[in-house]
Amino acid sequence: MSRGTYTDPPKITLNPASALRLVGSAILVFVIVVLASSGTYIVQPGNRGVAVTLGKVSPEFKTEGFGFKQPFITHIYPMPVRQQTRGTPAECYSSDLQQVKMDVRVLYRVPEQSVVKIFQEYAGEPFDNLIAPRVQEAIKEVAAMHSAEMIVKKREDVKTKSLEFARRKIGTNFLEVVDIVLYNIALSPELGQAIELKMVQEQEAAKAKFTQLKAQIEADTAVIRARGEAEAIQVRGQALRDNPDFIKLQIVQNWNGHSPLVVGSAGGGANLLLSLDELRKQSATSPTGQPKPAASPRRR
Repeated sequence: MSRGTYTDPPKITLNPASALRLVGSAILVFVIVVLASSGTYIVQPGNRGVAVTLGKVSPEFKTEGFGFKQPFITHIYPMPVRQQTRGTPAECYSSDLQQVKMDVRVLYRVPEQSVVKIFQEYAGEPFDNLIAPRVQEAIKEVAAMHSAEMIVKKREDVKTKSLEFARRKIGTNFLEVVDIVLYNIALSPELGQAIELKMVQEQEAAKAKFTQLKAQIEADTAVIRARGEAEAIQVRGQALRDNPDFIKLQIVQNWNGHSPLVVGSAGGGANLLLSLDELRKQSATSPTGQPKPAASPRRR
């Protein structure tokens, strides 16, 4: 073929039978994919599946993972079994007819054995229709047993009692209420100021009582210390009376090696300090036996 000449591309002829087979294969693959997607299900972790076939709920729930179901007519609805937290406001009256408002956080979970029943009776969401009304009712009953001041001061006791009442009303086998948290407790401004003033007065009274108790303890300690010292002196005196040689022993132990000084009287009437050695010498030289003053006496 010479350069520059143009020829038409070859014509491809499609056999009608082959075309039908190709279209049929594509349709078959599509049908298989649709059937596979509608005939299988996957339940995610933390959930249980509720099977509904033509409007009828299966009594057995589906566990986590992959499974097969009837295509097109059976649907799997997920139901969470993890612990959930929801909030709800609560308004109640105390025993002294004071209005108390608070926010409530409810921690709850759906047990496996209740998944199907809750799906049937509460459309899979039991909080608004079951939990919140029972919790609010329990809080109102507990609040009516306490004054507004006690609700504020003993919030933990109110919470514990409300949780007990709510569990009793809901049923622990049907639905598990894990905990209730009370916060943002609001009273009227006048009542709040009165409670705050009373708490300040109680703190001041407690401080004064502590100061008084401290002074009493210090006084009792001083009396005990004085009594102990007196008894010690009495015991020491009795010991000295029973052991007179103990004084001589103390003198010998504390002697500094010098003769002690005694008081003598000079001729002019002055008092002189003489050592025992000087006193012995004067007594030995005096004919009358009376001590004479030393040559250079020390005067005081």
